[in-house]
Amino acid sequence: MKHNYDVVVIGAGPAGLASAIEAKKAGAEKVLVIERDREPGGILLQCIHNGFGLHTFKEDLPGPAYAQRFIDEARALGIDFMLDTMVMEITPERLLWLSSARKGYFSIDAKAIVLAMGCRERTRPQIRIPGMRPAGVFTAGTAQRWVNVQGFMPGKRFVILGSGDIGMIMARRLTLEGARVESVLEVQSYLSGLMRNYVQCLEDWNVPLHLRHTVKRVIGKNRVEAVEAVAVDEKWQFVPGTERIIPCDTLLLSVGLIPENELSKKAGILLSAVTGGPVVDQNFQTNFPGIFAAGNVVHVYDLVDYVSEAGNQAGHGAALFANGTLAKPQKSIKVNAGKNVRYVVPQFLDPQALKDEAIVLQCRVTQPIEEDVWFEVRSESQSIVRRSDRYARPGEMVSVKLTPSMFDDVLKAGELFLDIYAKSEA
Repeated sequence: MKHNYDVVVIGAGPAGLASAIEAKKAGAEKVLVIERDREPGGILLQCIHNGFGLHTFKEDLPGPAYAQRFIDEARALGIDFMLDTMVMEITPERLLWLSSARKGYFSIDAKAIVLAMGCRERTRPQIRIPGMRPAGVFTAGTAQRWVNVQGFMPGKRFVILGSGDIGMIMARRLTLEGARVESVLEVQSYLSGLMRNYVQCLEDWNVPLHLRHTVKRVIGKNRVEAVEAVAVDEKWQFVPGTERIIPCDTLLLSVGLIPENELSKKAGILLSAVTGGPVVDQNFQTNFPGIFAAGNVVHVYDLVDYVSEAGNQAGHGAALFANGTLAKPQKSIKVNAGKNVRYVVPQFLDPQALKDEAIVLQCRVTQPIEEDVWFEVRSESQSIVRRSDRYARPGEMVSVKLTPSMFDDVLKAGELFLDIYAKSEA
């Protein structure tokens, strides 16, 4: 085991694997991936459904097969793996403190670090569902691991709260295993996941979806016996008289994901109040030089292929930093969330970077627009780029590309704003 590395990647999921591979290809001689699990692959190892790799490999792959391609490439490139190891702390000087059963408590120095810890699910205490505390309340991801990896069915009759992608996918998976999914309840007036998952996992399997509904209370002392569902108004207040009891033995929660940033907070890395992830520039570099972040630890993506693309960018930047060739920004321009935009990543960019390559801005809308829509990047005084699409939905990430032809306009801008609006509003 080496105690000094050019690039250290924390997390062996899709973002971490892509970061390590790209860092190695970009000239980082010594690259290490640290993973707290016993094998690399991250959440993909329990995602046995298809739908991965359509952008990256032009193939429709299950999660484990997608992960294995990156694992095989990383090992072929001579990237080191340190598994079953927890990173306890990182410092702004890029010193990592680690703990493992085999090696104890020890440290590693890195010229550059990539944070790729992914995200975690919101749990019952975080959404404050009233009622007893019986067995049978799980996150959708926990149920997914039990069914797909451990071969254990957590129940026979389910209600799913939230229309997140994992929840909808588990509705189909549980139905295939012989369980009955009584209902999917969503507090918003729109899906929080992808439309394709609604069609393939709910509609095709006759699983009912009830928008603007939530769980008022959990019923049952030792084990879940039922949930009381209720409609909500536009302010998420219960609508009196709409309560109904849904018998079930299991409640699955698919109510959002949170970037895993305890290490980042401890190190003092600047986090976005909206995404919960690090504030980054076009290289996915944080406010600490040499510390980069990629994938769901920055903001929650909709497709794993885009997570891998972010990993490529962060790994490339980390390799250049480690080799002393990453250009220092001459000017930093803030990128703001404008009309109907919840957040934008990156939050800052160096316009000089536009001289050589495009910069992609990624965002999510606050409300769905189910008609022809404009995505526009502007400065305080002029429009820089505008493109159209058929719709914009909160469950689907939006990307807008800035190209080198826009360099002069971006350079003159004090700040940038990304707006999304219906064409009828133009």
